[in-house]
Amino acid sequence: MASKYTVSCRHCGLAEICLPCTLTEQEMATVDSVIKRSKPLQKGDALYREGDAFVSLYAVRSGCFKVHAAGGDGSDQVIAFYLPGEILGLDAIDKRTHISAASALETSAVCEIPYDEIERLAGHIHNLQAHLYRLLSREIRIDHELQLLLAKKTAEERLGAFLIGLSARYARRQLSATRFRLPMSRSDIGSYLGLAVETVSRVLTRMQAHGLLQARGKELEILDLEALCQVAHPPPASQAS
Repeated sequence: MASKYTVSCRHCGLAEICLPCTLTEQEMATVDSVIKRSKPLQKGDALYREGDAFVSLYAVRSGCFKVHAAGGDGSDQVIAFYLPGEILGLDAIDKRTHISAASALETSAVCEIPYDEIERLAGHIHNLQAHLYRLLSREIRIDHELQLLLAKKTAEERLGAFLIGLSARYARRQLSATRFRLPMSRSDIGSYLGLAVETVSRVLTRMQAHGLLQARGKELEILDLEALCQVAHPPPASQAS
């Protein structure tokens, strides 16, 4: 992807999320020199496909992406959602082949980070190497969190935990933790949470009826964050009585 845009890491409001905040000006400029940027992808466009050779990592600059793979029954299974500042493609480092696909959920843009280049720089910039380790650790943590999410007993718990997680991710970007847009469809949410799309819609309706949130299309407002947390993480039965 050829660089046509004059965006730089130094002037990007997301830099502190996807890059170490301890980089010097010179180190930041060096990292910035290997990053490629191009025109935005449109909704439905593939960033990479399952089976593609792994060449680069991708930092989401705007928009949102879903990572998905073909399930054993031929269905499309959503594995993760990535918001601005988050890095895609880390799971392909091992085999140097993408084991899943990434698609834009809306008009979205990325910074392409050639892996061989960033790995070479990490050998000289200590903070960058440590940051790559943290990114890999984050991927492992997200995978564990998803396993715990899918182990929750009720659809309310799964959806509540998903919305609480999104709230925290938006807050980290200095955005509202209680009013945000859901870039993903109900179908994508259901696939991610292991729920039927009808179940997702019913649970959202019940949450609205109980005064926990208000959903208007893709716009969502959490009206009672504390109560939603209790739905997502109910106390053990022995403590609930």
